[in-house]
Amino acid sequence: MCRNIRTLFNFEPPATEVEIRDAALQFVRKLSGFNVPSQANAAAFDHAVAAIAAEARTLIASLTTSAEPKNREVEAARARERSQTRFGARPG
Repeated sequence: MCRNIRTLFNFEPPATEVEIRDAALQFVRKLSGFNVPSQANAAAFDHAVAAIAAEARTLIASLTTSAEPKNREVEAARARERSQTRFGARPG
């Protein structure tokens, strides 16, 4: 599950609100052990996702680097290449 959390800092274009929320959702899912919480836990789950997303936004905004921003498309191509090397060709 945590493999789905991606680096969000220092990319061009910058991380979107959806990407930040998705990362927070994956984090809360991992911590809680729930993919979808029960109705009894839904409010706490949603509150945690919102709080973590807000802190992630704050963190990303406050970080600095002298490195050039990474290109999302180039990084995605590199990830596909690593996956191809690791797992081989997919059938079909």
